[in-house]
Amino acid sequence: MSDAPTTEADVSEAEAPAAETRHGALITYSRGQRVVHPTRESYRAVVEGLRHDGFEMCVDITAVDYLANPARELPAGIEPERFEVVVNLLSMANLERIRVRVQVPDADARIDSLFSLYPGTEAPEREVFDMFGIVFDGHPDLTRILMPDDWEGHPLRKDYSTGRIPVQFKHPPATR
Repeated sequence: MSDAPTTEADVSEAEAPAAETRHGALITYSRGQRVVHPTRESYRAVVEGLRHDGFEMCVDITAVDYLANPARELPAGIEPERFEVVVNLLSMANLERIRVRVQVPDADARIDSLFSLYPGTEAPEREVFDMFGIVFDGHPDLTRILMPDDWEGHPLRKDYSTGRIPVQFKHPPATR
């Protein structure tokens, strides 16, 4: 027998530890918090399973535009997309938080709404739609909430032009 340390190449797939999952979605940890990575197609079912597990409150829904950082760290098997929808759930009975991160492609920026599971997501989903242009299928009133109805574009996208507002300067007062 050799005293050399075992490398990944020495471990067969049968001996390798199985990836941790919950409701079929991969799990990682970030700063001590469990993070679930469902596919876009399994997103609603995974969140519904978490609700049945006791995560009775959806604290927040937001999104991130990774246009400038496409090579971010994700678990093996999760393909990075331009957008990521992030959902924070809370179990008050178990004193536990869990984060859900789901990849959303730029070419088809849409995902299922969680409104029927958590009615409090109505406004946060509208904010994500307004600021990032991600459509939540099944949302009861997916309209702008922060920007005027006739506003063009989505201000939190990394490719959104900030534009310029001309600044008018006065000449300094004459010196004596």
